[in-house]
Amino acid sequence: MEVQIFGLKSCNETKKALRFFKERRLRTHFVDLKERAASPGELKRFAERFGAEALLDRGGKRFKDRGLHVAHVAESRILPMLADDPALLVTPLVRSGNHLTVGWDEAKWKGWIAP
Repeated sequence: MEVQIFGLKSCNETKKALRFFKERRLRTHFVDLKERAASPGELKRFAERFGAEALLDRGGKRFKDRGLHVAHVAESRILPMLADDPALLVTPLVRSGNHLTVGWDEAKWKGWIAP
């Protein structure tokens, strides 16, 4: 089993996810969104499963810094905005095959690796 984790090195939830899979000796591929943004196709995959709104970190500092907390953000604008500014994403985004999660989701991850 290989796990791909999209996140930011500075994000505590991303660090916890990396540690979770490392402790279970699972191979991970980490994509630091500050160095390389997630492709539009990857974002679309998560958005199709959870909705674009679920990917937008409305409680994050970057969201407030950009003044988005006082504006209505149309669903159609969310994915292009996330592609341009990955700091607006809920992290980590975790993918293993067809399994996907947005944010910290230890219970689901344990289900993926259960025998």
